[in-house]
Amino acid sequence: MAHTKQAGFNVLWLQSGGCGGCSMSLLCADTPDFYGALEAADINLLWHPSLSLESGAEALRILQSCIDGTIPLHALCVEGSLLRGPHGTGRFHMLAGTGKPMIEWVRALAAVSLHTVAVGTCAAYGGITAAGGNPTDACGLQYDGDQIGGLLGAAYRSRSGLPVINVAGCPTHPNWVLETLMALAADLFAEGQIDALGRPRFYADHLVHHGCTRNEFYEFKASAEKPSDLGCMMEHMGCKGTQVHADCNTRPWNGEGSCTRGGYACIACTEPGFEEPGHAFQVTPKIAGIPIGLPTDMPKAWFVALASLSKSATPKRVRENAVADHIVVVPAIRKTRLK
Repeated sequence: MAHTKQAGFNVLWLQSGGCGGCSMSLLCADTPDFYGALEAADINLLWHPSLSLESGAEALRILQSCIDGTIPLHALCVEGSLLRGPHGTGRFHMLAGTGKPMIEWVRALAAVSLHTVAVGTCAAYGGITAAGGNPTDACGLQYDGDQIGGLLGAAYRSRSGLPVINVAGCPTHPNWVLETLMALAADLFAEGQIDALGRPRFYADHLVHHGCTRNEFYEFKASAEKPSDLGCMMEHMGCKGTQVHADCNTRPWNGEGSCTRGGYACIACTEPGFEEPGHAFQVTPKIAGIPIGLPTDMPKAWFVALASLSKSATPKRVRENAVADHIVVVPAIRKTRLK
């Protein structure tokens, strides 16, 4: 249920060109009481199209009151890409009952908001909605792919002086969203806390590779060869976890899982352009047998040398388990106490 009180940190949430997956993810936040978590942080959810009771004229009054300044707007959250087509009119996505394109509402609200937050990779960079021929001319709030600009333009700053904060992910981890809003509400968020692509650094300064349960297989370059294999998925199965900025494996989803823990390769969903990698998601493109996408910060020569050495030193246990869907060779039992 939404509230229109003016006390606290007011958040307005709009859904544009997307699937709603980030909202569904948010409801899986690691808290037994979603609204209780917001209230504890003094965050007031003014309106959300799927979670609020207000609809029609009631909902539009909330939006207009934010634009007029009757209700202070502290954070505008936009989920889904911004549809500029056809021909810049935005009429592919009209906000029901208003006769105005969603992009016009977003521009007006972003102009008065203390902070503007792109929730998900679609809102940040265009995402899945901008793939292919992009007939709707979809883009992000302040990026069009990896190029700054987007709907609001490169020079846009919210009333706080910050650019759009891109909580990228497809969908986002629920705690990335909650922690961003909590930091903003507590006035603990500065421009130095976002990376070069506008993402909060508390999760974007990490790699998906960090904490991956398949890291022993990676160390020995003992690779999975087919779906369900336990081995590292970088060499053959398209995994980009060694290159992608996110903390999915040190902050498991719902306290338990991640893509790689579930047997799925990381497809780089927090990165601009992930939707069109130029190859099948489950395939690792190579040149002369060497993956094109090498681990972040690793020169090719080092990778080739280390991979060759690692493969020659792979224990039988790691080598055989890598191409099985269950552990077939268990670790040897050794005495570990000091002599």
